[in-house]
Amino acid sequence: MAPNTAAAGSTGKYTTGLKRTSLFRIYNHYRLIISLMLVALLFIDPVSFDTQFRLPYFYQLGAAGYLVLNGFIALSLLAGFQPNKRHITLSLLLDILIMHGLLFASTGITNGVANLVIVIVAAGNILNPNRIGTFYAVLATICSLSISAWAVLTLDGPGDDIVRAGSLGILYFATAIILQSISRRMIHSEALARSRARSIAELENINQQIIQRMRTGILVLDRQGEIRVANAAAEELLFGIPGAMKTPEPSPRTLPAPLKLRLEAWQQAPDKRTEPFQPTPTSPLLQASFTRLDREPFKQILVFVEDLSKVTQQAQQMKLASLGRLTAGIAHEIRNPLGAISHAAQLMEESPNLDKGDQKMLDIIQRHSHRVNGIIENILTLSRRKPANPDLVNVADWLEEFRADFLQTQENISPPTQIILKSDPGIPAARFDKSQIEQVLVNLCDNGLRYSQQETGERTIELHAGITADNERAWIAIKDFGPGITEDSREMLFEPFYTTDKGGTGLGLYLARELCEANQAHLSLVDDNLPGSCFRITFAPPGRII
Repeated sequence: MAPNTAAAGSTGKYTTGLKRTSLFRIYNHYRLIISLMLVALLFIDPVSFDTQFRLPYFYQLGAAGYLVLNGFIALSLLAGFQPNKRHITLSLLLDILIMHGLLFASTGITNGVANLVIVIVAAGNILNPNRIGTFYAVLATICSLSISAWAVLTLDGPGDDIVRAGSLGILYFATAIILQSISRRMIHSEALARSRARSIAELENINQQIIQRMRTGILVLDRQGEIRVANAAAEELLFGIPGAMKTPEPSPRTLPAPLKLRLEAWQQAPDKRTEPFQPTPTSPLLQASFTRLDREPFKQILVFVEDLSKVTQQAQQMKLASLGRLTAGIAHEIRNPLGAISHAAQLMEESPNLDKGDQKMLDIIQRHSHRVNGIIENILTLSRRKPANPDLVNVADWLEEFRADFLQTQENISPPTQIILKSDPGIPAARFDKSQIEQVLVNLCDNGLRYSQQETGERTIELHAGITADNERAWIAIKDFGPGITEDSREMLFEPFYTTDKGGTGLGLYLARELCEANQAHLSLVDDNLPGSCFRITFAPPGRII
């Protein structure tokens, strides 16, 4: 906290210094005008001037010198000279001495120039509201009394001059005391206002940081639906570009088409909750909530965009906890009779008296026994899933290692397995649990090889590591050369127990997406307008903590 306090104090002193300089510039303009007027008066009535003034020559020289001095200071300030406190103090002291010199050379304390000394004392106490301001009043009083006393003693002047000088001295002190009090109050008020402004600025900065770091996307829209303000989460969720709007006044951006449709639906029926949407095929499922900021309907609209995958993940955790308790109870009840059925079928296969019809029935029993056992295994895997233990991973290197390890498990399979590996340059690191994402890739690779073989007769897939458009996140694509996925199957593809393979359990892709969500990654089916299917895993920014 000490550095911040020191910085605040230095900033306050710097601001006070700038204000003092500005006030001194104004004061210098005033005395430049006064010095011009004093010189101009010398040419109005030079005859009476010569007869009435005590030392006309010295008065002329003093007025002209005062004009030259003020002109020089004005030019210096115009050239960029920044006077400090000592310069201002010296200038004011010279003003007091020069003015009293002019009084001495003119008609004395009765001259109207004496009134200008009050302005100098006032200016001094505004510019320096401390003991130096009092010293200005003391010096002016001493000079006025000295001139009056000299006139009375040497020139037989009236004694009223001393009384007048004393009255001026009282006026000098009164001016100093009043202006010092006012100046101190103004300085205190200014310091209080500056402190409050700093507090407001700090709160605004804190609020800005909180809004920018929120996981919920926040948007402010105008009447036409253009984005005026967006936090980083909204940019990432809607456009895949976190932190793109870092300028104070970003240019308006258009809403993604799915969100714009929800906005129009909300404007027609504000009380109705809008449907979830996906801005792009690779984006997570989002939910938008709308509210208006102004009293005038729909002038400014506040939008909250939530990632439903987080809510879904929490719901899945609760569901899996219940599923774990359920499977723990039924696994024993199902596996025991299932094992007995499978064992009995194996014994019957050893019988020499089986005909082809019986053998076909036994094959059906064995195949479906394995399928039921696979379903139980997958459900147990879901219920026993451990929390992600993420590491910061170099995606390109890790994917190459995965390819080598996976090919070793395919050595005895015919036809031989081929995996084409592509890696784009400059891929950022990703944070995920290696074992869980490896399980996802194994599942996707097995599916891709199987469907590629069905379509082309070759077990070939393509693994491609790339980078998102914002250069912030890495992704891995698994491309097969199979028949592809029909439009009817796309919506249900990641639902549990949904499968187009008669021998499948329908839990592989569901489990794969669950594992990706646990690592804050997103698994999606990408339409690349090429034969086959392409699944893409888009990872979270590496700085995000899982």
